[in-house]
Amino acid sequence: MSAVELSKLNPEERHKLVSLPVNGQGLKTLLEAGMIWLKTNQQTVNRLNVFPVPDGDTGTNMVLTMQAAFDEIETSGMENIGNMAHAVARGALMGARGNSGVILSQIWRGFARALDDEPVMDVVLLSKALTEAKETAYKGVVKPVEGTILTVIKDIATQAEVSAQRTTVFTDVLADIVQAAEASVERTPDLLPILKQAGVVDSGGKGLLFIFEGMLRFLNGDALDKAVTEALPLSEMDLEDAMETVEPGQDYEVVIDFTPHQTFKLEDYYDDLSEIGSSIQVGEGDGMYRMHIHVPLENRYDPIDHTMKLGTIQKVMMENLVAQMDERKNNKNPKLNLAQVQPGETAVVAVSPGAGLSRIFASLGVAAIVQGGQTMNPSIKEILAAFENLPTDKVIILPNNKNIIMAAKEAASMTVKQVAVIPTISVPQGLSAMFRLIPDAEFEENVESMNEAIHDVETGEITVATRTVEIDDVQVEKGQVIALHNGKLVTSTTSIETACEELFIAAETSNYERITLFYGEDMKQSQMNNLVDKIRSIYPDHEIEVHEGGQPHYQLIIAIE
Repeated sequence: MSAVELSKLNPEERHKLVSLPVNGQGLKTLLEAGMIWLKTNQQTVNRLNVFPVPDGDTGTNMVLTMQAAFDEIETSGMENIGNMAHAVARGALMGARGNSGVILSQIWRGFARALDDEPVMDVVLLSKALTEAKETAYKGVVKPVEGTILTVIKDIATQAEVSAQRTTVFTDVLADIVQAAEASVERTPDLLPILKQAGVVDSGGKGLLFIFEGMLRFLNGDALDKAVTEALPLSEMDLEDAMETVEPGQDYEVVIDFTPHQTFKLEDYYDDLSEIGSSIQVGEGDGMYRMHIHVPLENRYDPIDHTMKLGTIQKVMMENLVAQMDERKNNKNPKLNLAQVQPGETAVVAVSPGAGLSRIFASLGVAAIVQGGQTMNPSIKEILAAFENLPTDKVIILPNNKNIIMAAKEAASMTVKQVAVIPTISVPQGLSAMFRLIPDAEFEENVESMNEAIHDVETGEITVATRTVEIDDVQVEKGQVIALHNGKLVTSTTSIETACEELFIAAETSNYERITLFYGEDMKQSQMNNLVDKIRSIYPDHEIEVHEGGQPHYQLIIAIE
């Protein structure tokens, strides 16, 4: 059932879907409501990013994890809530993306464990399930950090236990849980200083709040398809991210720039658009509005016709989503000359954010590539699928991103093969590890050597700031070029050249011998030629290499060795 269809149900119809105590079908409906409300507020969660870099994907990761959980049960007619909860946990685990998605899957795993074989769930059993969810989530993290989604699920479980002792009314307990989650999210900056420094609350905790809030809103008869009634600043609209969750049947993307009449009411506009399509975003700047929506083929002109009644249209962009997705898939999956490993040899699976980097990994002997990186974390299922059919039982995974390590470890735990995860948090670390690979050497020798190699390289990243903030004593203005050294923000400036110079100073590059630059999809060859000439003039004794990386968002990824 869509957000619009769920929202149209009257209170009596809603409570029929979620009869009390809650059975398996009731849990399915509540899960769908939570997923829809999270999806509605996906951009809100994505914007809660500590660093001003383009990796605000917590909302997307949690939505895709919830979608995978719901896909597992969408057509299920199971009445037993224990069986349904286990199916939810299985779907969430396989579809989990990023650290937030993996922790969310652990929450559902613990929730299911407490409901094992139970036919229905009352408030006491809900409390027990949330307590087990909390315990499982904490155990799933090597070094639990307070001020995160873990704190929020802990506070939710604590409140559920208290509420279950005072009332048997399910909706009352759920209301208490949501209130506790709201308070917990607001406290996260007091527990995690980096959040307070950045002026945000924890994104994973906020996402979890939206899931439970969506369940409550459904039972209370509130809409699930309208997040806010004020437009985003144009600069905060993220049309690229909207492509990550294209729904079946949404064939066209329509973007309209228009100047509204004085009688224009944004809330009514949202309501009307929700009847037409999905993935709705509205931005505003300098008196002009920009509307984005995904619609079925037969409705592709409806947003235009409706908007013409409300203002003067200045520009319309319409794209075939099916064609776009096919093109993206082809671009992200280039034909590669991957290593043909033999039984008993060590095979390496590498996560790569760009076509050029994938070719480089393949040339170094990688046996399988998983497309992914910033803003596009692969799921556990995708990582698992990359090595399950390889003709060897010895596998090494290079995540090459700190937000993919947890998913890689979960994938490694789900196979009978001998799998090791080298905790590479950057592409340069992954490439450095590959230079140590000896396919026919002992597996343990490869693992030890590759683990050592990740400390042999310094990583630099050049990108554009996504917001204004002060982090690590660096004042950043949105739109400036920023440089990170081993993940730490070192400068914010006006040009890529200056950012590189200051990065090299921070990395003490004069003490090293080689600089390797991997340029992204937004960099031109002419720019790179000028940049390399500049670097050579500063470091004339260094060996300098340049490769096309093809990565999105980051103009440069740099290895200093």
